[in-house]
Amino acid sequence: MLHGPLAYHGYDWWWHSFTAQDAQTGEDKPFFIEFFVCNPALAEDRPVLGQLEANRAAGKRPSYLMVKAGAWGEGACQLHRFFSWKDVTLHNDAPYQISAADCMACETALKGSVTITESDAEAHPEWMCSAGEMSWDLTIDKQIAFNVGYGASKPLRDAEAFAMYWHAEGMKSAFKGTVTYNGRLYNVTPEKCYGYADKNWGRDFTTPWVWLSSNCLVSKKTGKQLNNSVFDIGGGRPKIYFVPLDRRLLGVFFYEGKEYDFNFSKLHLMVKTTFSFEEKGEEVVWHVRQENIHAAMETEVHCLKKDMLLINYEAPDGSKRHKRLWNGGNGWGTVKLLDRQDGQLVLTDEIEATHIGCEYGEYDHEDQYES
Repeated sequence: MLHGPLAYHGYDWWWHSFTAQDAQTGEDKPFFIEFFVCNPALAEDRPVLGQLEANRAAGKRPSYLMVKAGAWGEGACQLHRFFSWKDVTLHNDAPYQISAADCMACETALKGSVTITESDAEAHPEWMCSAGEMSWDLTIDKQIAFNVGYGASKPLRDAEAFAMYWHAEGMKSAFKGTVTYNGRLYNVTPEKCYGYADKNWGRDFTTPWVWLSSNCLVSKKTGKQLNNSVFDIGGGRPKIYFVPLDRRLLGVFFYEGKEYDFNFSKLHLMVKTTFSFEEKGEEVVWHVRQENIHAAMETEVHCLKKDMLLINYEAPDGSKRHKRLWNGGNGWGTVKLLDRQDGQLVLTDEIEATHIGCEYGEYDHEDQYES
């Protein structure tokens, strides 16, 4: 997506998250892998890091491929490996494929490794990461997509109207393979991975920043696992042509083959959304209520702070406005689905959700003003 103005001031990323099982103990461990690219037209022989003081002093904006990988839960960490664009091979047309050294991502596979020593992490704060090592060899089967509609349509993509675009091409994805994390082997299987894959691109991030998704779902109505279901909620406060809209989210619940769509860009659905986020002593909590002319969805998600990361990104202009972006992969909660019958909302099912991918962050007040 990084052509025209976005080649000089834009980012594009492919995000993947999933759960694996320890090969020795069978214990669950949630992981994430992301390929994040920024400002290809500003490429130099070495990756240009926006948080490096010398680059800031020289007015240089970031330019690189960042391979981000890590884990949530006990020992949660994020690891960053940077490449100059000159060392990156990128297939510009669909289906996408990007590679550098032993790292590769495409629609059907992920391979790579990241190793950061304690001394390097301490000596290089501009890397914005912690220490550890992780390698992976995975295949991906993207089974259910969330097409966000007009907001990511070709006219609005070509016009680069929104500051941040989103497309969840695999909100339910089956991963298979292995991960080695800090010396331990983890197996990834389609049946227990509860996988997710999406992409974002644009010239800036959103504030607030919201993401909630899971396909590990059990119906309270029947007590059974919902094997053909997934929900996905994302957004915050979109900007169109640099003008921020009201707090809005895109949401969908694919419920055993029936799609409940809560997409504010589909005007005929007359979507109404309210949401909140709360930091408590040991956990964080999301409340989201979405309603359209046909149905409603009420979502409550919890996640323990000790299992989460304050995840790091820098924008294409080199700023790092998100200083407290909570990010987790083992949230839990409930989703209520209600259908409108004879003008009244009637409960269809209440669903228990686990292995929830979850995120929330807001700019500081002064940073909002600057943006």
